[in-house]
Amino acid sequence: MSRIGKLPVQITEGVDVTVSPDNEVQVKSGQNLLKIPVNPVINVQVKDGSVVLTRKNNEPKIRAYHGLYRALIQNAVTGVSKGWTKTLILKGVGYKANVAGKNLEMSLGYSHPIKMEIPEGLTVKVEKMNVTVSGADRAQVGQFSAQIRSWREPEPYLGKGIRYSDEVIRRKAGKSGGEK
Repeated sequence: MSRIGKLPVQITEGVDVTVSPDNEVQVKSGQNLLKIPVNPVINVQVKDGSVVLTRKNNEPKIRAYHGLYRALIQNAVTGVSKGWTKTLILKGVGYKANVAGKNLEMSLGYSHPIKMEIPEGLTVKVEKMNVTVSGADRAQVGQFSAQIRSWREPEPYLGKGIRYSDEVIRRKAGKSGGEK
């Protein structure tokens, strides 16, 4: 049995979880609503304040689905109750960012400013050299953060670029003035 899939997902207070007949799980809290379509080989039931997933048979692919859908439902429950955040740090001369309406505008050393439209359901805050992306959908928060980071990935010599706040950059030594 899947070690992750067999664990029930505890529903926190203020969160509603419903399963539709076409095997779609809806997680709702306040104004946040996330829908997770589940493969029909996985049965989803809401019992006693928790979500229990079972599978129809023991094939390896179905065992993998068992753990996957349990993790997706857990992420949705956490997302609508607490939310997900990622913080990015801009490091470099002249690097800056600001939010203008529904766009994130960044100056990253290119000849032109970079404008990114903020997806629906996400909030972006800029404080000094930190960009914080937050929202209910974990995948959407991670994807938008990765798109921001892809504009200037951190380089190993000076550490300039955009990095996650918990990311450690392996630094390399520069040129050495050794003998010829």
